[in-house]
Amino acid sequence: MLSIEEISARLEIQQVLTDYSTAVDSARFDDLDAVFTTDAVVDYSVMGGIVGGPVEVKAWLAEVLPSFSAYCHLLGNHDIRVDGATATTRTLCLNPMQTPDTSTFLIGLWYADTWLLTDDGWRIRTRTLEKCFDKQL
Repeated sequence: MLSIEEISARLEIQQVLTDYSTAVDSARFDDLDAVFTTDAVVDYSVMGGIVGGPVEVKAWLAEVLPSFSAYCHLLGNHDIRVDGATATTRTLCLNPMQTPDTSTFLIGLWYADTWLLTDDGWRIRTRTLEKCFDKQL
């Protein structure tokens, strides 16, 4: 049986995962400061992106996402493993992205994250994308 602490941690982690998607989908990249630790390493390379810290990630997202006319994140299949003040997660993301000429791509990926419980709550320490599929519709 899960303890109240673990249930709370899982719910808090799930909220931060949603906060990431909301920040990116609404182009509020400074909101990512409440998602990542200041020394986090984010690896988007499997999908053709950068590897960097939160500052580099925010700048890169602000540069590349305007080339899409629409995009969103749909998260699911949360595998959350809590171990005291650390955790690991693997989360499925379906990410449709539309270009200005209305070409639509559907990207399926996994977010593999490590977490740290900070004074400000749960934060992602490392994020690595694992490609599932990408398909032009």
